[in-house]
Amino acid sequence: MSVTGVTGVTSSSPSFTQMTREAQVQSKAATTKSFQSEVDGNLADKTRQAAVEFEGVTIGELLQPMFDTIDTSEGMFGGGAAETQFRSLQVLEMGKQIANSGGIGIADSVYKQMLKMQEKAQS
Repeated sequence: MSVTGVTGVTSSSPSFTQMTREAQVQSKAATTKSFQSEVDGNLADKTRQAAVEFEGVTIGELLQPMFDTIDTSEGMFGGGAAETQFRSLQVLEMGKQIANSGGIGIADSVYKQMLKMQEKAQS
């Protein structure tokens, strides 16, 4: 586009309106990109948390047979119906604590697989 200024000199620079539109488009693209990375970040965080929770449940299930073989009826504070009833919840919580403290590596493998599955679904 050619603009003739007050002095009569021809200029080929873009008009103010074009520059404003380009700035708006760039701003919108940056906002969209920022939102997309925020969504991706949130999704990655949720995926990681799901993997850690899965590891916690898995460790709890692996610990359950060990606690099933313990006889606590002879102890001063052991045994009883309440202990039998709540033992599985206690073991599950122990598994969650182990997983939240670093676990045994199951969450890392599950997390990688979940990311691969999400990438495949998006493409």
